[in-house]
Amino acid sequence: MENAQLVALSRQSILRKQLDVVANNMANINTTGFKSDSLHFKEYVMPIASASAFEPQDQDISYVDMFTTRTDFDHGPIKLTNNDFDLALNSDGFFVVEMEDGTQAYTRSGSFLLDNTGQLITADGHPVLTDVGPVTFTQEDGLVEISGDGTISTELGIRGRIQVAEFEDVRALEKIGDTLFKGENPIPAQGVRMVQGAVEASNVYGITEVTRMIEVTRAYDSTSKIVKDLDELRRQAISTLGNFQA
Repeated sequence: MENAQLVALSRQSILRKQLDVVANNMANINTTGFKSDSLHFKEYVMPIASASAFEPQDQDISYVDMFTTRTDFDHGPIKLTNNDFDLALNSDGFFVVEMEDGTQAYTRSGSFLLDNTGQLITADGHPVLTDVGPVTFTQEDGLVEISGDGTISTELGIRGRIQVAEFEDVRALEKIGDTLFKGENPIPAQGVRMVQGAVEASNVYGITEVTRMIEVTRAYDSTSKIVKDLDELRRQAISTLGNFQA
């Protein structure tokens, strides 16, 4: 009976983590460039020798164990904003930004703006990198135009090209924020298609996440009932054994 409760409790623990992931997806349904997450599981089998002294020795005990959190890198829909510094990637790859410690991070969120010095930055304040480093605009630059391959043109001429990096295996990227990722061995993206005056919306689909939330909630309630029923069986067993011995 103890093993049955432990199995149920392990399942409850994972369901709570899964609910946290679904809730975070829903909270970021309107976050530009956000990529949804999901939990993937594996079975953990208790070694027979340690399973139980009261269970048949040829019966394994299986528990639920969290395997990993995976990010869905499917592209989100492109939404026009008519902001000259908003950029959307209509191709694979990531914008490259500079972190506070000088390292690089990667994002699909192209909701950019200028700080008080005229430097192009993300909504979180990280400089956006071009092939010549961060870029700063002045009034003399006038109208800023960014072509499909990321080339920046102003009245002063070409100011560089927006960096876009890609990875051989995007699943190896580590999420370090709602829209930022860390990765190793980036390579220049090929076939870049950039859209000025637009952003990539979140790839979270509300109906899908609501359905997942209902499924997880029902599974959690069902598991809670099992735990409660097992506890009641134990209580009755103790009471019956106590009366028998008396």
